[in-house]
Amino acid sequence: METALYLPIKGFLEAAGYSVKGEIAGCDLVGLTPDEPPVVVICELKLSFNLELILQAVDRAAASDEVWIAARVSAKGKGRERDGRYRNLCRRLGFGMLSVSDNGTVDVIVSPQALLPRKNPRKRSRLVNEHKKRKGDPAVGGSTRSPIMTAYRQQALACAAALQAGPLRPRDLKTITPSAATILRGNVYGWFERIDHGVYGLTATGAEALIRWPVAPTLTEDAATAAV
Repeated sequence: METALYLPIKGFLEAAGYSVKGEIAGCDLVGLTPDEPPVVVICELKLSFNLELILQAVDRAAASDEVWIAARVSAKGKGRERDGRYRNLCRRLGFGMLSVSDNGTVDVIVSPQALLPRKNPRKRSRLVNEHKKRKGDPAVGGSTRSPIMTAYRQQALACAAALQAGPLRPRDLKTITPSAATILRGNVYGWFERIDHGVYGLTATGAEALIRWPVAPTLTEDAATAAV
């Protein structure tokens, strides 16, 4: 699975100075430099180099400063990584190519060089904001079969954890997240119910969510610094 490539590529980009998190706004990996504004790098993962990987990179280019594509080295050494036409296409588009061996070694096949298309500030801002709001790196890049642990989901879980002790008002949860009122009223996941005017409790679905995604103490303590 693509998720097996995540940690080697994450380590490669972190060694280059990026803070890396997985599954940000549909991107397998997003890395930010500590600068303001940050340099944004996106990497898309596939088990093999193919056209779909190129098309994903094209879609990501407008939201980033640098785009990489990464795939596992083919078992027989006859994959697209050996195809000069494929490498040349990446060079012309400005994309970098990374290969991952069976032992997790990452090699640069093509370095990003060409000018990228015009940037899309809205897409870029969405990536940066979600990256910064998300606590830790809770989603493995390349995941496709499970819900993504977004910053919003993290904050909703923090609210749910607080409601385990009994119904509360949104203002009682402001120390957990300033967006508690929006989260409780929106009830996107069906975890909350209004018990009385301005008072909310936890539903059975919410209790099940806390079993599936246990809330770390630091998440509840730090959630106040994040915004939806």
